[in-house]
Amino acid sequence: MIVIATPTGQIGRQVLEAVSADGTAVRVIARDPSRLPAPIRDRVEVVEGSTADAGVVTKACVGAESVFWLAPPDPQASSLPRHIVNFTLPLCEAIASQHVQRVVAVSSLGRSVAKNAGQISAVFAMDSLIESTGVSYRSLQAPGFMENLLWQTAPLKEQGVFYAPGSAEHKTPSVATRDIAAVAADLLLDESWRGQENVPLLGPEDLSYNDMARIMAEVLARPIRFQQIPAEAYKASLTEHGMSEAWAQGLVDMAAAVDAGIYDAEPRSTRALTPTSFQQWCEEILKPAV
Repeated sequence: MIVIATPTGQIGRQVLEAVSADGTAVRVIARDPSRLPAPIRDRVEVVEGSTADAGVVTKACVGAESVFWLAPPDPQASSLPRHIVNFTLPLCEAIASQHVQRVVAVSSLGRSVAKNAGQISAVFAMDSLIESTGVSYRSLQAPGFMENLLWQTAPLKEQGVFYAPGSAEHKTPSVATRDIAAVAADLLLDESWRGQENVPLLGPEDLSYNDMARIMAEVLARPIRFQQIPAEAYKASLTEHGMSEAWAQGLVDMAAAVDAGIYDAEPRSTRALTPTSFQQWCEEILKPAV
């Protein structure tokens, strides 16, 4: 039995599709089961409720060998650490009481160098809590998701511009969520691995925002440019749109950490490469969205 948290989320949905395709026994934790696609809902077991509810998580983990875990974002959270802890302690309790053997979770690059890195630092607390149970664990250490650009489809379409507080020329890795999901699914279906390891996922290339603008312009067949915005203006925009002070500050701190090189701590290796290039992602995902 494989348990999947956040089965309707960006990554969890793709993990669910992959692991349920061949008849593997799958159980999901879902606040709203109606959001599950009907064909998948008919072939998986559903535990309705929140991953922050210890009773729900324990019920979902009865008889489970492997769990896919991802702490969902909460833009209204008043505290980043408290948000992560509240979503991780129920899993730790279930690991102990139900003797879960393996956990695969989505984390971030930069664990060895992270300091005051907002959401990145917070997610490393999740890693530490899960590891403290002694369960066999794979921490999928990803950089920024290519899909984050989908939040900017409106300015891309209407103005030919996208915004971020980072510098225009700093090259960083990025990864498509489908590649994260593919690695997670492979690990969940593999019953042979043991121990605790980090699994870096670096995408095939490092790109700057200006590089991304050039590629998007080519794919979309229209001028696209990147516009850096001051951190203060970025935070103000986030809070004006209803985000909590803590969550907005976390995103500001995370952007500063990325610009300072937190993703550069992991050297590129064949093991860390994922297949989807930014140009391919733009052609297959961004272009239809825009």
